[in-house]
Amino acid sequence: MYDRRELIEKAQKAVQKRAVIGPDVDLGEFDSTPVDHKYLSDEEMRSLPLAERQRLLMAGVDVTESERAGTYFQKDTAVVHCSTRQEGIEVIPIREALEKHDWIRDYYWKLVSVDADKYTAAAEMELHNGYVIRALPGSRSIYPIQACLYLDKHGLQQNVHNIIIAEEGSELHVITGCSTSPDLKKGIHVGISEFYIKKNAKLSFTMIHNWAEDMAVRPRSVARVEEGGLFLNNYICMKPVRTLQMYPTTHLVGENAVARMYSIIVGSPDSEYDVGGRIFLKKPGTRAEIVARTISNGGRIISRGHLIGETPDIKAHLECKGLILKGGLIYAVPELEGHVDGVEMSHEAAVGKIAQEEINYLMSRGLSEEEATSTIVRGFLSVDIPGLPPQLQAEIDKAIEMSEKDVM
Repeated sequence: MYDRRELIEKAQKAVQKRAVIGPDVDLGEFDSTPVDHKYLSDEEMRSLPLAERQRLLMAGVDVTESERAGTYFQKDTAVVHCSTRQEGIEVIPIREALEKHDWIRDYYWKLVSVDADKYTAAAEMELHNGYVIRALPGSRSIYPIQACLYLDKHGLQQNVHNIIIAEEGSELHVITGCSTSPDLKKGIHVGISEFYIKKNAKLSFTMIHNWAEDMAVRPRSVARVEEGGLFLNNYICMKPVRTLQMYPTTHLVGENAVARMYSIIVGSPDSEYDVGGRIFLKKPGTRAEIVARTISNGGRIISRGHLIGETPDIKAHLECKGLILKGGLIYAVPELEGHVDGVEMSHEAAVGKIAQEEINYLMSRGLSEEEATSTIVRGFLSVDIPGLPPQLQAEIDKAIEMSEKDVM
């Protein structure tokens, strides 16, 4: 049951707890005071300043809502737009859901621990908002839902909590774009996300980050996948950020459940990334895959992957590949953990640079050195995600294409 007082007590005890992984951030450097913004109509969304629209588009958010089934847009701490266009798909600000809907109590803080560290504690004690996206039983989203978490005020600490639910037999596609205004330099985003994929449901969740160079980002997310469910979790961060730390976890709790995590990360100079993913395979027939592509342009990247097989008849694969273009560090940490006979688990990890013979070959075919390098990088970042709708694959390809010049 939902007990607000108990959650606050746990959060208060966790205020001073450091994260298990990654660098620490002093939350005292940021202001969490709520910021008011006016609600935007559909027409006002389309009339946002060009610079803002371009920033949002780089994060996969289309203010025209073309080929989108719904939109959630939070600016700083205020919900400025929330709508849905498809029957059977609900999009609700989480504070509203907590006030009006008893069913949300079965999901709120049930997967992520409120006392995990000071970031989860801050998200509960000073919750600004966040979204609930829910596909009702048997419903299928024709177009993806888009959600945007946007920072406009310099020095703000944005605390959000998101819950995504794909009910039994449903299919749901979500694009979350996180971005900052063109003039913002510094801030921190603390985001809690809990995913529930019910029996025979499918959820694809694609997150695209387009932050400012001095941003700190602390997502905390956990997913639960029931029998026959499929969870696709895609993450793209190709723009500069000061420090990013995340370790999403998925529990495959039903037979024949499947989870796939794909990430594409480019590390810029003086940036720190501690990223990865962990999947528990708890039932026979479960399948898991973690695929990471990282490029360092002078950043420090720790790329983690952890697969835990707890029962026979499971299959899991982990792939971590890193490319160093302009210095920096890539540290790959692949982990396989088998607890019983009958598990089938594998991994491959590689970190290196572009081979000169590859560049020479392409130059012999008429490309310049820059064109040859760009072609190799593009191929390295190209990840084919099985089961992803063509629309979302196109969004990922677009994000890579739009960011390619910054990578080089």
